[in-house]
Amino acid sequence: MIRRIAFALLATASIPAILGAPTAHAMAAPALAETIQMDHLSVQVIGKGSPVILIPGLSSPRAVWDGVAPELAKTHSVYLVQVNGFGGDAPGANLGEGLLPGMLADLHKLIADRKIAGAAVVGHSMGGLLALMLAQAHPGDVGKALIVDALPFVGSAFFPGSTVESVKPQAAAMRAQMAGLYGKPLPEAVGQAIASQNALKPESRAQVAAWMAKADMRVSAQAMYEDLQTDLRPQLKDIAAPVTVLVPWTATRGGEAPVLDLYRREYAGAAKVTVQGVGDSGHFIMLDQPEAFRTALTAWLAG
Repeated sequence: MIRRIAFALLATASIPAILGAPTAHAMAAPALAETIQMDHLSVQVIGKGSPVILIPGLSSPRAVWDGVAPELAKTHSVYLVQVNGFGGDAPGANLGEGLLPGMLADLHKLIADRKIAGAAVVGHSMGGLLALMLAQAHPGDVGKALIVDALPFVGSAFFPGSTVESVKPQAAAMRAQMAGLYGKPLPEAVGQAIASQNALKPESRAQVAAWMAKADMRVSAQAMYEDLQTDLRPQLKDIAAPVTVLVPWTATRGGEAPVLDLYRREYAGAAKVTVQGVGDSGHFIMLDQPEAFRTALTAWLAG
């Protein structure tokens, strides 16, 4: 069970064991200007300037962006998204099906209500998939997208040549396993196994494990299932906004070339895509390589 859950979560985002003190990666967020509560998401808004929307991944809170959000807020209006049910929040409308469509609708409403069409959108893992879905469904909403280790079909990372239908039985089984953890202390071995698949540095793994423990596993289970049942590759051609994809790699896990080749193949249908590697990093690039991530984000925004 541990292996199968960790296997699934590797590409969809993070989750953890016991809430610990902030790691050296984290920076204190500035005072919040406001919080917007929506059906499937909540959004905290800080700073002033051109809009940047930051979307975390599966089971991750908005705190995943603490290393960059305070600096961004000096020159941008920063919209820090969090899925209801993650970060210790109540699940709201996220107990049931249709989580990804619901989140997509909330993001589109946010952009329309705040009049921030053409925003720069950054998404990690499942948040990256949401960013792609937003750019495809509502072309005017996204000026450009920075995708942090996400694929348009996550099944390709684990089951080469698979389809939505072929991974459905595994996705359903993993959903049941994860949902079954709700209301119980997360076994430390499970949290540590997932953390070790998602991050390289000990402090990064501790943070990932802590975040996982605060997530509502019912929401995580359904969101993971829907992620595995979404294949956006045929719709990539409809995305007009430029897309940059940050991909982690390590020498011990095959090196850079094969990983980047996989991502280039999966994103081949996109009209404007750049795939960029970040070495010596796990899935949580912003934790394992905070300086490299900050540099890439700054350059992307400036470009």
